[in-house]
Amino acid sequence: MAEATRKYLVQVAEGREAAPEEGGAPSAGPVYRCAAGAGGASPPAVPGLESCWDIFRLSVEKYPGNPMMGRREIMDGKAGKYTWVTYKEVYDTVIKVGASIRSCGINKGGRCGIYGGNSPEWVVSMQACNAHGIYCVPLYDTLGAGAIEFILCHAEVEIAFVEEKKIGEVLKTLPNATKFLKTIVSFGKVSPDQKEKVEQNGLSIYSWSEFVLKGDGAEEKYELPPKEKADICTIMYTSGTTGDPKGVLISNKSIITIVSAVDEFLRNSNEQIREDDVYISYLPLAHIFDRVIEEVFIHHGASIGFWRGDVKLLVEDIGELKPTIFCAVPRVLDRIYGGLQDKVSTGGFLKKTLFNVAYKYKQGNMIKGSKHEDAASIFDKLVFTKVKRGLGGRVRVILSGAAPLSNHVEEFLRVVTCSHVLQGYGLTETCAGSFVSLPNNMSMLGTVGPPVPYVEVHLESVPEMGYDALSKESPRGEICIRGDTLFSGYYKREDLTKEVLVDGWFHTGDIGEWQHDGSMKIIDRKKNIFKLSQGEYVAVENLENIFGQAPNVDSIWVYGNSFESCLVAVINPNKQGLERWAESNGVSGDFASICGDAKAKEFILEELSKTGKDKKLKGFEMIRAVHLEPVLFDMERDLITPTYKKKRPQLLKYYQGIIDEMYKSMK
Repeated sequence: MAEATRKYLVQVAEGREAAPEEGGAPSAGPVYRCAAGAGGASPPAVPGLESCWDIFRLSVEKYPGNPMMGRREIMDGKAGKYTWVTYKEVYDTVIKVGASIRSCGINKGGRCGIYGGNSPEWVVSMQACNAHGIYCVPLYDTLGAGAIEFILCHAEVEIAFVEEKKIGEVLKTLPNATKFLKTIVSFGKVSPDQKEKVEQNGLSIYSWSEFVLKGDGAEEKYELPPKEKADICTIMYTSGTTGDPKGVLISNKSIITIVSAVDEFLRNSNEQIREDDVYISYLPLAHIFDRVIEEVFIHHGASIGFWRGDVKLLVEDIGELKPTIFCAVPRVLDRIYGGLQDKVSTGGFLKKTLFNVAYKYKQGNMIKGSKHEDAASIFDKLVFTKVKRGLGGRVRVILSGAAPLSNHVEEFLRVVTCSHVLQGYGLTETCAGSFVSLPNNMSMLGTVGPPVPYVEVHLESVPEMGYDALSKESPRGEICIRGDTLFSGYYKREDLTKEVLVDGWFHTGDIGEWQHDGSMKIIDRKKNIFKLSQGEYVAVENLENIFGQAPNVDSIWVYGNSFESCLVAVINPNKQGLERWAESNGVSGDFASICGDAKAKEFILEELSKTGKDKKLKGFEMIRAVHLEPVLFDMERDLITPTYKKKRPQLLKYYQGIIDEMYKSMK
């Protein structure tokens, strides 16, 4: 790599050549760390900070009167202002809930499930687990009864805290889950029918207020046990694109290290989380991304406001809360981008012209190196402040994670939101963020930036896909990560742990390419490779990333197999774009019937073909037939995971008939 790399990376070990023996280890590139944080392998020790419980406890001591958690008051069916509870008030409730859990016979190392949308009760339950060294086991809000039952039994959950409207889902797991499950606690009320069914199965059930009272006065009876960094604090189940969910064991050390890494990253970017910062909690707490961000906010005595749990009301909640930091997955940012593009295109000639002039001017200055706040201050006031107001008016950092963000969306948002727009990369197994792009650095568009502090990274060659980690020009290979943020293994699955953790290195399965400035670009997925009938290998994830940049394509699933010589695709077209095309091309009907129109399919195929040619794809990598799907790939049909990764076997099963028809029509 070029010398400029040293700006963001520190090399800590040389690369290695491939092992000569058959089936030996492939070659690997040099080992790098982030240059920030003095290039150290671990954060400096903080006295008294040994566990997740200490993150919260130390903040209660330092910021007792700060507002910690807020929710909107509902009066006569209408949502009012956010009302807040302080760090000390939350602490007092946590101590009572912890005593109640212990009074149910659950001690350090026991398992506590939490099931439901984000809420103050969710965080209180989690902190009560942290206080007593009990493993917190989040249950996805988006998983069906089958997975809920699997996790309750697999993790040996003894007590489950459940959102009121989700109690029915847990009752479906009875009597099977009763092997370990003995107590259910509602975040709200309990109906007589629910109480009767639970008691018939030999379990106890409590409303939230009953359970808090149960621990009132019993706090002194149950001393908080000592906790160590190596102790497991959470078993976080990843949805996985195939098979049963895997229980990722996360230690106190992993979470403390990533919280320190975020602090160090921000410090080096002339940013910091302040105690007056406000975060909107809407991404699932059951996922590592949101969990880590909320730990960072708690560490700084900052405030967390909860949404009402309805995506249609999210913008309204943001307007009322006025967050300063906004985290999102690409699908949310794609919707924001689509909405803004629509407003611009329908805003009349003058507004449209002013917006385009302002955009080009600011974008040009940012590419030349201007900070976003200095690039076009007059246009920020005249044009872009309206965009900022749409996110409450105070957002200064937007962080995207969980899946790749399209280049054009990232660039657009960097210009128009008057905020730092950063893209991160990490997995549950690496405790979320392992890479984050840097603010005010347009050259990092389309990358996930350099590694965060205290993480070590190298690339391992994948010869069968043509990726060489030792290449001088563009080192490419499987991203491997090492350091204190790593998970401790998959619960009860040593076989799977050994597959991905080799000599201390976690093999992510993602293919990355080092850029000359030391940032990482995700270009492919190791396992998503198949052979066409003529013997050509196709790296499907790479193609989806390329074709996903085509105009009017919101989402794309590319398919091929070794019995066919070409590729086909199922596409979620952009609704506004396709409807505009239909209007000007004499195609009538609603969105679903436009999607079924042969001319519309031809139009989208042409767009894909142009994009493929621009990116210099080979003939066999081009899409030869498409099906336009008006309904977005969703979790309800089990087509994507809760983090929007495609479930390829399920997609094939769902669209098998359509795939067969597409291939038949070409013969």
